[in-house]
Amino acid sequence: MTMDSTIVSTPGAGDSVRYPLDPLSGAEIEAAARILSESDYGTPTMKFVMIQLCEPAKTPALRFDPALPVPRRAFATMYDTAAKMIYEAVVDVLAGTVDEWKEIPGRFPSYLVEHMTGVEEKVREDPRWQEAMRKRGVTDFSLAMIDPWPAGYYGAQDHYDNSALICRPLTFVRAAPSEHGYARPVEGLIVTFDLDAMEVIDIEDHGVVPLPPTAGNYAEKFMFDPNNRPAFSEFRQDVKPIEITQPEGPGFTVDGWQVSWQKWSLRIGFNPREGITLHEVTYTDRGEARPIMYRASLSEMVVPYGDSSPTHWNKNVFDMGEVGMGFSANPLTLGCDCLGEIYYFDGTVNDSSGHAVTIPNAICMHEEDYGISWKHTDFRTGEVEVRRSRRLVISMICTVGNYEYGFFWYFYNDASIEVEVKLSGVLTTGAISDGQQPRWGKMVAPGLYGPNHQHFFNFRLDMSVDGPGNSVYEVDSISEPDPELNPHRNAWITRDTLVASESDGARDWDWSTGRYWKVSNPSKINELGQPVAYKLTPKDVVPVMVQEGSHIYDRARFVQHNLWVTKYDPAEKFAAGDYMYQCADAQGLPQFITDDAPLEDTDVVLWYTVGAHHVVRPEDWPVMPCAYTGFHLKPVGFFDGNPALDIPPSPPKACHQH
Repeated sequence: MTMDSTIVSTPGAGDSVRYPLDPLSGAEIEAAARILSESDYGTPTMKFVMIQLCEPAKTPALRFDPALPVPRRAFATMYDTAAKMIYEAVVDVLAGTVDEWKEIPGRFPSYLVEHMTGVEEKVREDPRWQEAMRKRGVTDFSLAMIDPWPAGYYGAQDHYDNSALICRPLTFVRAAPSEHGYARPVEGLIVTFDLDAMEVIDIEDHGVVPLPPTAGNYAEKFMFDPNNRPAFSEFRQDVKPIEITQPEGPGFTVDGWQVSWQKWSLRIGFNPREGITLHEVTYTDRGEARPIMYRASLSEMVVPYGDSSPTHWNKNVFDMGEVGMGFSANPLTLGCDCLGEIYYFDGTVNDSSGHAVTIPNAICMHEEDYGISWKHTDFRTGEVEVRRSRRLVISMICTVGNYEYGFFWYFYNDASIEVEVKLSGVLTTGAISDGQQPRWGKMVAPGLYGPNHQHFFNFRLDMSVDGPGNSVYEVDSISEPDPELNPHRNAWITRDTLVASESDGARDWDWSTGRYWKVSNPSKINELGQPVAYKLTPKDVVPVMVQEGSHIYDRARFVQHNLWVTKYDPAEKFAAGDYMYQCADAQGLPQFITDDAPLEDTDVVLWYTVGAHHVVRPEDWPVMPCAYTGFHLKPVGFFDGNPALDIPPSPPKACHQH
């Protein structure tokens, strides 16, 4: 790790100046929990699932007047283990009142914080689990690593009146303390665990498969162990230091959670479920701050596995809705996770008792050089004009069990926006008998395979392109349809199709037409007489392997279309619904579009799904190099020319060799 980077600053949890969209501070989280616990609604068995900002309603101006009083209300979800009931509440933190209280029957909550740590100990104590481990030659139970996988959905028995909140832990075995646990999966052993009573309900044992023989360690202390696979004799000697310096400091300014960088202005938020949220995204054009997005965030994600074997067929985790991206956020490390002049934002979440928990450095912000923005050489005169691109990077990295997910929002100085997901960490693995080959996966080491699987991430983009009245068009490039206008068979045009109402709001990408989607403002016309717009361009679109008739098909309907368009509704936040844990029915986007609201010249929301198609390789083991997926938002007629034209020239500098 090189420590040539710099921490610029980081806001504390107790900042005194609050904007209506600022995340709750630790003090506000604990005040909300205290108010609820001391109210008539409080019970000894009530646990806090999530406490976060109750965001105020949009204003016509798409921003808030700093001169007006700042409302500070918390939205809390609770789970009463005795009543087996979810409750939602809105608390006025300043007034000390419970303004709203609502029961949510027939649903299950996402994980409580203690579920991630308490399950392992209880499973180890179960005599049925111990007997299954002895059959596999394991007697030192302290070496077992038990991951509390969400229950998924087996059938009606998982969701009926008064059903327990359950998970289905999977077991792995380390060869020695601190070794790579995922290298030795216990195949065929499935635990059903009652999270209400914190006890094992059932053990399924589908037969003994030998534990894989090799370690697969990747930590520095194991790198040169000849028993490791692969083993190396030394670290590379030709990796020279790269120093990123900004002698005049970074180009951004920060005021609480508000960020200004070049012509961009935006507000950052954070909550336990979504992690990073972005608000009031504007770009200043010739002195005018022009809105682009009101709110943007990850809306949901799911990881369906394509393996029919008993240990793997039901793996289809909604890592955000069933666990929480904010809860899973890493404390980022200077020089390792982030390089350069870094500004960190701490994330504050809650535990199940309502205490505030600070995740230091949960969000990283810095600038990056991004190569050439534009260039032209006049070969007749020899004159060269070139400008370098730069981007503002806002990121978090989340660990959910074996996987790491990096979420990166890039803002470029040509007024474009990119969202990128980086996938790393460790494969979830399966064991297979010697000499066999997996049907639904690929071998990564002797006796060890990675199942076929996919990752889908849905992003909710509350658009406000130059104001609140927007329309969405699907844009296809097609051959000139009039033969008389296409005598040389070379002409082609673009065809705009209005997405007129929500019944038409579920859209699919078409490679053959180079399809993209355009959000325009019909009331704002550029100098060419066209409505100003931004377009969403796909990147690395993957096929959806989830099949109709499967439980996951109904639970994750949002993956069935690349883009969904809805009319803004503040209650519609999550692509698979508010509570999908242990439920089989289709929620979220399929329900949002049933009222067929008109979408022309109104407040529209884009829901875009990106995917990663993972047929594993030996090179993905023992820890996976980053894979990437994402999408772009680019201006289309939003400006009267290249918005990066005013980037100043860079002074020529000699390289090391000259």
